[in-house]
Amino acid sequence: MALRIGYFPHNNSLWVLRHRGIVERTIPDVEWIDIRTLPPGPRPDVTAGLPTSHGDGLFDGSYDFIGTGFTPPITAQAHGHDIVYVGISGPRVENSKFVVREDSPITSLEDLRGKRIGIGHGSWQTTLALFALDKVGLTWSDVIPVDLNGNDGAQLFLDGEIDAWTGSYPSLTRVEQQIGVRELIPTDGLFSHRSLWFTRRDFAVDRADELAVIVAALQESDTWIRDNPREAAELFAADGGGNLDEWEYALRHRPFGVLPVSEDFVLEQQRAADLLYANGLLPKPITVTDAVLPTP
Repeated sequence: MALRIGYFPHNNSLWVLRHRGIVERTIPDVEWIDIRTLPPGPRPDVTAGLPTSHGDGLFDGSYDFIGTGFTPPITAQAHGHDIVYVGISGPRVENSKFVVREDSPITSLEDLRGKRIGIGHGSWQTTLALFALDKVGLTWSDVIPVDLNGNDGAQLFLDGEIDAWTGSYPSLTRVEQQIGVRELIPTDGLFSHRSLWFTRRDFAVDRADELAVIVAALQESDTWIRDNPREAAELFAADGGGNLDEWEYALRHRPFGVLPVSEDFVLEQQRAADLLYANGLLPKPITVTDAVLPTP
């Protein structure tokens, strides 16, 4: 049975691993599934739900293993998928910012009431925005969330089509080179913004040896990224995904390595799940620890 790994550029570790051939040294029969080529699935109303495609792919035969940002595994659990967390990255607080233009009349989080917030809905941006709003007692219904899926969020921000933006590098580099921006609230201390890797429970249990190969390969590949950020950046720029220098800067400022699921992470993830449910974005509440395998 082939090992199917879903990958896309937003999970930097899996994108590089796809190009390094490390997994194939142990498991020759590997299918790399570029999730951008899969049917995207429905995009729900940004005020009333979250897209489910990343979690659905684990259960419709598309792939066995995936890495994403904070929100997709929560969404998968809430839609009844029996997923388990495999590992987490270190905090990526330097990679994400909740910003407005330097000359914006928005000077505080409270000023976001009624304003347009650009997010990549369904991933870490949704969680970051909710954490920030909750800090001052605002809810999803107090703002106008704008799903940037399929659009150039940096350009919309530059054009003034959105009032605030949950941006990340390398896209932020392009904006910072053209206009001044202000961070509404530091990401550090608000949101850890980790990468997450997860799979189906049956895969984690029945094919544990293959899962261990993937994790070991990620560790080896991530070490290579840390030591060779310029060469790693070339793999992203070659895909047409941005400027080489901007990608190198982004990779140099991100943590690499797969860490075990920690108690602090579970608590933060549970808070995110509770906020998503309270704001009408999940069909039911979840218990994050249900998706954490016991330590052997």
